[in-house]
Amino acid sequence: MPPPETNAEPRIPRTGRRRRLRSTLVTLVLGSVLFTVGAVGLDPPPTDDAPDRPSRLGGAAGEASLREPVEALRERLRHLPNNPVGWAHLGMAYVQQARTTADPTTYARGESALRKSLKLQPADNFQAETGMGALASARHDFPSALAWARKATATNPSSPAAHGVLADAYTQLGRYEASYRAVQRMTDLRPDAASLARASYTWELRGDTRRARELMRRSLQAASTGPERSFARTHLALLALETGDRVTALREANAGLRAAPRDPALLEARARTHAALGKPREAVDDYTTAIAIAPLPQYLLGLGELHESLGRQEQAETLYGLLRAQDRLRTASGGTPDVDAILFEADHGDPDKAVVMCRHVLRGRPFIAVHDACAWALHRAGSDEQALEHAGQALALGTRSAPFHYHRARIHHALGDLDATREDLDRALAIDPHFHPLHATEARTMLRRIDGTR
Repeated sequence: MPPPETNAEPRIPRTGRRRRLRSTLVTLVLGSVLFTVGAVGLDPPPTDDAPDRPSRLGGAAGEASLREPVEALRERLRHLPNNPVGWAHLGMAYVQQARTTADPTTYARGESALRKSLKLQPADNFQAETGMGALASARHDFPSALAWARKATATNPSSPAAHGVLADAYTQLGRYEASYRAVQRMTDLRPDAASLARASYTWELRGDTRRARELMRRSLQAASTGPERSFARTHLALLALETGDRVTALREANAGLRAAPRDPALLEARARTHAALGKPREAVDDYTTAIAIAPLPQYLLGLGELHESLGRQEQAETLYGLLRAQDRLRTASGGTPDVDAILFEADHGDPDKAVVMCRHVLRGRPFIAVHDACAWALHRAGSDEQALEHAGQALALGTRSAPFHYHRARIHHALGDLDATREDLDRALAIDPHFHPLHATEARTMLRRIDGTR
C-alpha cells in the first residue's frame, strides 16, 4: 500500500451510504488566530447483548447515546455500571462539557470516568484510551496525548477517532508531516465532519486558505449534530475574517448563531467581525455574552483590548484583572499557560515573565503559535535576535497569519531592518487589515513612518 499523499488534499473515499458522525467536540484554546482541535469521533457503545465488549461497528442506538447529555449517560450507567464503553463516553461528555462551561474541574470528572472504564477493561479498550488522549490534549499535555493516541491506534488501527487524537497531538508537538499522515488515515477510514475539519486545518497551517475553506465547507455538509455544525460555522467565519472577508465572516457567524444562539465560540467570531466592521457596540455585546457563558481567556483578552482601543482603559483593566486572577489560579493548580496568557503577559504585564512562561510551554508544545508567542515575548523583553529565530519558526509552514507577520515586523524594526519590516507589515495588512484592535492601527502608523523616512 503506498504511503499517504501528505502534501495533497486528503482522499475522500466514495461510499455507498453516508455514515452518520459519532463524535464529541473537544476544542482547545490555542490562541485567537489559528484553528483549534476539532471534532473527536468516538465509536458507539456496545449493544445490550455484549455490554462488556467495545463494538467497532456503527449503530443508530450508539450514535444517539453520544448526543445525550451527561445526566442521561449517568442514568444509563446506573443500569449498566459495568459497561466500560459507557464510562468512556461519559468521560468524553465531561470533556465536552468543560469546553462549553470553561470549568476545569469537569476534566477531573472526565478522567475519573475514563479511568473507571480502563479499570473495568484494562486491555483492548480503545474508546477509553482515545478519551484519555483527548483529555490530555484538552489539558495541553501533548506528550501524554501522543502516548494515549498511539496506544489507542495500536488497540484498534481502524478507529478514526484514535487517529484524530493522534493527529492533534502530532500537530501541537510540531511533528507536522506525521500529523498530515494521521489526518489522511482518519479521512480514509471515515470522511465525516471530524476528519474533514482536520483536513481543512492541515491546509490552513500551510497557508492554503482556499482549500481549507473548501474542506471546512464539506465538514459542515457532513455534520449531523448541532455542535458539529456550530464548530464548522465558527471556523468558516474565522477563515473568512482572518483573510479580510468581513462580509462572509458575518454571514457565517450569523448562520451559526441562528441555530445555536448561545454558542460562545460563534459569539466571539461575530464579536471580532463586528469590531472589524467598525461596530464596537455590537462587538462588546457579543463578547460580553460569550464571557457570561464561558469566561475563556481569549474572550476576556479580546474584549479588554477592544475597550483599550476605544479609550476605555478602566473597563479594559477590569478584564485584565480577571485574566491575572485566572493566571494565579492556573499557577496554583500547576496548569500550563496558554498562548493567550503569554501574549497577555507580554503586552499587559511583565515581558520577562512571559519569556519564562513561553519557554516552559515550548518544551512540551513546540507548535507554531507557541513559537510566535515566544517571539513576541522575547521582543517585548528586548531579546530581538532570539525573537527573530522564533518568528521564523512560527511562519515556517507558510501559515497566513497577520499577527505572526506583524510580530516579525516589529522584531525586524527593532533590529534596524526597514525593508524586512515593511514587507511583513504589508503582508499583515494584506492578509487582514483589521487583525487586532490595537496592533493593526500600530502597523499602519509604522508604515507611514517608514515611508516618511524615504
